[in-house]
Amino acid sequence: MAIPYYHVDAFTGELFAGNPAGVCILSAFLADSIMQKIAAENRHSETAFVVPRADGDFDLRWFTPKVEDDLCGHATLASAYVLALRKHNVWPVRFHTRGGMLTVAQGQGSQNKDSFEMDFPAMPPQPCETPVGLLPVLGLIDTGLKAALVMKSRDYLVVVDQAEQVRALSPDMAALAKLDAGSGTIVTAPGEGDVDYVCRMFLPSGGIDEDPATGSIHCTLAPYWAGRLGKGKDTFRAQQLSVRGGTMRSTICGDRVKIAGRARLYLHGTLEL
Repeated sequence: MAIPYYHVDAFTGELFAGNPAGVCILSAFLADSIMQKIAAENRHSETAFVVPRADGDFDLRWFTPKVEDDLCGHATLASAYVLALRKHNVWPVRFHTRGGMLTVAQGQGSQNKDSFEMDFPAMPPQPCETPVGLLPVLGLIDTGLKAALVMKSRDYLVVVDQAEQVRALSPDMAALAKLDAGSGTIVTAPGEGDVDYVCRMFLPSGGIDEDPATGSIHCTLAPYWAGRLGKGKDTFRAQQLSVRGGTMRSTICGDRVKIAGRARLYLHGTLEL
């Protein structure tokens, strides 16, 4: 079996930055165990599997190296980008996923053909009890600044005062994997210059020590920062402070969040099974 395969860098306009995603184009889903092995072999934080439907929509599933995911932004962006490369001409594209119906619009004009805007569900964070040991394993104890705020949505959200605290994080990944129980940990702070907020994302229990540039976390981050910044602001520029880095724009639209970014193709080939 020959499977068209693409390696795409998402949430970046340049190669070797953003978040690498694998995208497999299938006529029908493979056995779950085979898709999981492909994702483990790829070693990206996510590999997407895309299957066309008779109605013109697409089914989409995502796998980390260890588990199937229920919502992934960067691999959805990468999948839409691959469909554009393959001359798909009905936009916005509609993906049927475990996270519900997700739509992706393509930027207009030749200058924006690698720019896409995803429509995702908003997942505002709620107050929660801070898991014992979470802040120490992140390295956020004895910082000399006020205690971090911890909230919870799908993932834990840890809010600190300064972008430099986010940039300097060096978590104990083995200890964090024992704590997160399948929930990722987002750390965020106010941005600098024209950036509204910065962030980093960790999910070691899912096979992703640090995700380089994450789309789905803005379902939580955008509502949080909208509430905090106020003044009717509903569009935010975000920067992920991983080693590879990533940039995205998020816009609050009622109970939805539109997450926009760019993508670049690194590799196109064939998986031989």
